[in-house]
Amino acid sequence: MAEGLMKKFYGHRAYIQSAGVKNDLEIDGFSVAVCAELGIELERHRSRSFDEMEEWGDDLSGFDLIVALSPASQRRALDLTRFYHLDVEYWPILDPTGLGTGREDRLVSYRQARDQIRNHILERFGPPLEED
Repeated sequence: MAEGLMKKFYGHRAYIQSAGVKNDLEIDGFSVAVCAELGIELERHRSRSFDEMEEWGDDLSGFDLIVALSPASQRRALDLTRFYHLDVEYWPILDPTGLGTGREDRLVSYRQARDQIRNHILERFGPPLEED
């Protein structure tokens, strides 16, 4: 979700890559649905792990900032600071997976997580760029 929001708000102003502690391959359908509500397409997005980024040739030293959205990703990001000069920020976000009993309840949780991420992004990076 965060990568999609960043690209929608700031375009190609910065290089952005989603990564996690592990690779879940496909993005959760509820994430796809709540981002589509804001005009953000995630259907073809695939997540990757930090290890895969390194294996696939991403130079982690070229990144300036890692934003961790879970304690596990914060720990992994802090491990990387032993090898690379990276700033790490932790944004505590609701983990919506498994919350709610039905589709609508689950969508409410995913919207809350999406909106928390959006608010953190706007606080950290400022208002979205004007669309052409």
